Amino acid sequence: MGILLDKSTRVIVQGITGKIGSTQTKWMLEYGTTVVGGVTPGKGGASVEGLPVFDSVAEAVKETGANASVFFVPAPFVLDAFYETADAGVEFIVVVPEHIPVHDVMKMRAYAQEKQIFAVGPTTPGILVPGVGKMGIMPASLFAPGRVGIISRSGTLSYEFAGILSEKNVGQSTVVGMGADPVVLANLQDILKRFEEDEGTDAVIIVGEVGGEQEEKAAEFIAGGGVTKPVAAYIAGRISPKGKQMGHAGAIVRGSAGTYDGKIEAMRAAGIGILNTPIDVQDWATGHGLQ
Repeated sequence: MGILLDKSTRVIVQGITGKIGSTQTKWMLEYGTTVVGGVTPGKGGASVEGLPVFDSVAEAVKETGANASVFFVPAPFVLDAFYETADAGVEFIVVVPEHIPVHDVMKMRAYAQEKQIFAVGPTTPGILVPGVGKMGIMPASLFAPGRVGIISRSGTLSYEFAGILSEKNVGQSTVVGMGADPVVLANLQDILKRFEEDEGTDAVIIVGEVGGEQEEKAAEFIAGGGVTKPVAAYIAGRISPKGKQMGHAGAIVRGSAGTYDGKIEAMRAAGIGILNTPIDVQDWATGHGLQ
């Protein structure tokens, strides 16, 4: 099965006429995603990969029946694009771009909650349901259909974990890049809820990193009975120095908050399996009889 994306998902690509948008549209189509059109203001009437381009999201939704959108829009224009997309009735949004101001993300998040829209990102590789489709930039060749969900703050680590599992014939139900910024549109526990409710997911892997409190909040949620399925976690940045940003905008330890040890302690107390290295996921999956 999978979460958030299935064969009924009709995707539009915002920024489809740009270099990245057009290239990723081609790859999403090749993977079987139901992409039905794109939006670039001022480019209405054009076509990309045989798909119609519209000037507005409202027009795209009206003409194609789109219910999901993936953004390849320059960061300064993402907030306005998000408002427009939400107002057009799109139910699921993937915001790929990075360098979006935190205040813009906070406004987007509040608007998504008001409109009851599920959105992931920003600074995300997107979402991929093996054998079904993808929204974003994940390299499809590393994934295999199965029953293990992956939620990751890191794009490249999400690919690595999927690849390691696939090598052992342990497929994935859905892989979700939640975003690497200090503030994200969907929290870790929001995505965990979806996996808990999904009949096609038997277990979940959390790929976290230092900085912020996403993993600690998720541990509280799991400890409180929010997730009954087996959960394992890997936290990147074990030797990160305090006060130094480690790659991602959100991967920074400030004082005693967001430390590797603090996250591990909280997750271990919640009964989450701790993975010291990515390769450890193979033994964990085998020990839980996962496929």
